[in-house]
Amino acid sequence: MQPATITVESLQQGWTRFERKILTLLSELHLDPLNLHCDHVALRVNSTQAADELVTWFSRHGEIISNNIINGRPILIIALDTPLQLGSMAIDCVELPYPGDKHYPQEGWEHIELVLPCDAQDCDQLSERLITLVPELAPVLNGDRRFNIKMSSPKGEAERLANPTIAIKADDVCIKIHPHTIRDIIASEQR
Repeated sequence: MQPATITVESLQQGWTRFERKILTLLSELHLDPLNLHCDHVALRVNSTQAADELVTWFSRHGEIISNNIINGRPILIIALDTPLQLGSMAIDCVELPYPGDKHYPQEGWEHIELVLPCDAQDCDQLSERLITLVPELAPVLNGDRRFNIKMSSPKGEAERLANPTIAIKADDVCIKIHPHTIRDIIASEQR
């Protein structure tokens, strides 16, 4: 078993650095004027032991509202009793994926997910909607080398809503954009 290299203390200490990088990326992408709702923040861990320890800690400060298998590994969503503050955004959920086959070069806070309410059924429709609102994103979504872009439609086994996702990564942080909130996705699983 790999020893835990990430701790609650390291997460707390890393929050300010993560916040600064995310706010810089939001500004570079011209997303900040949209005031999109940030429905959750996600962690990356490399060991089951670290994930177990974080689940225990977060469970004392919130409630697990989803424990789903996505791409072959458990991913938990924890609704926090007290939201995390990132700039002007209050983030009330944490996504805690258990490790899979990939080893992350850096454990800790990795991305936020923003909700762009729309009826996009796939990444092309979501891209079109985003570019309509933020024309400056056209070169970014069309291959600007300063950013790593990934478009996907991750889905849990029981999800009923299409939730295409655009991930824009730079400087070891990522912003993901999708049309539905994590709570709506979880509710769709129970229908």
